[in-house]
Amino acid sequence: MRNTYARPVRDLRNNYNEIITLANDGNQVIITQNGREAVVVIGKEAYKEYEQLLHRQYINQELLIAKEMAQDPKTKWLSEKDFWDIVEADL
Repeated sequence: MRNTYARPVRDLRNNYNEIITLANDGNQVIITQNGREAVVVIGKEAYKEYEQLLHRQYINQELLIAKEMAQDPKTKWLSEKDFWDIVEADL
């Protein structure tokens, strides 16, 4: 993010193009309502990066859980075929 701007909610209507330009230039725009932060506007590229970050965090968390489960002697292991048979049966 380059800069953060705070704008009142009325600017969404009155200065929409300016807010979109700020966001698409890598800035974040905090929209306030009654003087309080209500939402944040970011550009689509920043949003894509944010989604990728969340996805990576989720995968890393799931890998840690799988690693712990793999160390448990009670863990049942499936062949790849058995795994996909179960997944496809649930669809």
